[in-house]
Order: sequence, then C-alpha cells, then structure tokens
Amino acid sequence: MILKLLLLILLLESTKSSSDPNGSNGSVIIEEGYQNWVKQMGSFKHSLFQKPKKKFKPCLTIKVHKNPRSGDFFKVQKAINSLRVVKNCRVVISVGAGIFREKVEIPATMAYISLEGAGADKTIIEWDDTADRMGQNGQPLGTFASATFAINSPYFIAKNITFKNKAPSPPSGALGKQAVALRISADTAAFIGCKFIGAQDTLYDHTGRHYFKDCYIQGSVDFIFGNGLSLYENCHLHAITNSYGALTAQKRDSLLEETGFSFVHCKVTGSGALYLGRAWGTFSRVVFAYTYMDKIVTPRGWYDWGDKSREMYAPLCVSLTHTHTHLLECTCSSDR
Repeated sequence: MILKLLLLILLLESTKSSSDPNGSNGSVIIEEGYQNWVKQMGSFKHSLFQKPKKKFKPCLTIKVHKNPRSGDFFKVQKAINSLRVVKNCRVVISVGAGIFREKVEIPATMAYISLEGAGADKTIIEWDDTADRMGQNGQPLGTFASATFAINSPYFIAKNITFKNKAPSPPSGALGKQAVALRISADTAAFIGCKFIGAQDTLYDHTGRHYFKDCYIQGSVDFIFGNGLSLYENCHLHAITNSYGALTAQKRDSLLEETGFSFVHCKVTGSGALYLGRAWGTFSRVVFAYTYMDKIVTPRGWYDWGDKSREMYAPLCVSLTHTHTHLLECTCSSDR
C-alpha cells in the first residue's frame, strides 16, 4: 500500500513539476516509478503469491456425448446445471468428439470445474451471437453477453477443446459486431491446448489471473482484450483481416492496477496489417517476449487511437530484433 501511494505521489509531482511529460524530469520520475513497481511485484509478500486451494484430484467425472447412450448428458450446459451450487471438490466434465452448438455459462457459485475435450480439432463448442443481436429483454446483448462460452467461477481448467463464435468477420469499422468466443471473468483459470476461434473480440480476458498454454487464438480486431492479468505461453496468434486489425486491446485504467497481458515464446501469423495492440485503458500494458512475428505486424507496432496526450503515461517502446524473433516491451495508451 505504501508503494502504491508513493507511485501516486510521483505521478502527481510529475504533473506539477513539468509541463512537458516527455522531458528529462518526467522521464526520471517514470523510471523511478517503474523501478518501485518492479520491486513490489517481485516481493513474495505480494498478493499474487498467496496460495490457492489446490483441488486437482477430481471427486466426480461427468461425460457429455453427442449420443445420449454414450454419456451422462448430450449438452454441456445440462451437465453444468446438474452440479451442486456449492461443492468442495473438483468436477471433471469430459466432452466427447463432435460439434456442440450451444451457448454455455458457468455461474460464479460453481468453482473447481475442469472441461476436457477429445482434442481441440475434435471437440467444438460454437454459437454465433453478436453484440448488436437482441436479447430476451428486447435490448442488444452487448459484447459481454455475446460470448459462446462464459466463465464466472474461479479455479476453472479447460483442456483440448475449441470455443468458437461463428459470426462472420465484419467489415472494417462496423458497429455492434463484437462476437466473443470465450469470456473468462474469474480468478485462477487455466487453458491448455485449446482453440479460440472468432473475428472481432474473440477472447474476452475480462478479469482475474489466467494462464494460456499451447493455445491457438484467431481473430481480426482486438481479438484478445480485457483487463486480466494473464500469461500466454507457446500460443499461436492468427489474424484474419484483409485490412487493418489489432491483436490486443488491454484495459488497464490505473497506474496502480496490476493487470496486463504477457506473451512468451508465441507466434503471430495471418493476413492484413496488424497492430500488436491498441490501448483500451489509459495505462494499457502488453508485453511480447521471444515471439515470432511475420510481416503482417505494422512497423509502428502500437496504436494510440489518435490521442497523443495519453502517451505521456507510457515508457518508450523497445524492440530487440534477431531475424524474425522479436522482444518487444511496451505500454501504450488510448481510448478504445
């Protein structure tokens, strides 16, 4: 808490002492604030190192299969609805091969659920809602409710399964066409060997700490977005745009927030011209390390959405290049 107050004081002093945020005095203050942040995040007293409840050994396994005779349920949502609201053990939902056309939501009261497919190319959960589609209340769903698969409970794990939003890729600048394949709005979740298929706003990394390993994520505009604190390791990020697109839209709104996206040993491929990210929040934070990027990534790299004043909060972008492997670390700012 003391360090957070110190960062706030430093920021206020920066505003008072210099009208030029890019001047030498402003740079020194930003550097000092950054070093204090590193010290705080590296401390084992930090909240990130609090021990979660380790409940990996399942006490119940439920089978979902397209053929009702081969499983306990033939719909994923029905399997979830069969669980007790409060339980003290991990439940594994094993989903067989096939395309499951349904919209699924896990409520906040159902922690410790594992979802295991027969393979990301074999087990697919899909729907086609968009933000401008009318809901049951007669109002547009919005981006949040457009998700094919929505998770609101902590300690969720998914393995070897595809989450897909089938809505077609919208033209550049179209309104209300956000179409989320998966939304994760809970803490401590992991996704291993999964695929997330969509176009605009594919993966809503909304809030909480998340780990993505060996995953494939496809989209066009802001196809990884939100305000999670997430690590993406060995993931394939694939753009499907014929014009301009953006890989990330991170929504860190405060200097004191501990959120951000980190991409390590990943791969960026696809079509069109792609920004690595555009800042949804004033203090957006995205890091790419040891990541392969093909020629679709624009030389500029990041988009400030035309608001240069917000760049005063962002350190200089650094790019160290070896052949096609890039180490980029950057925070940039803009209004989404």
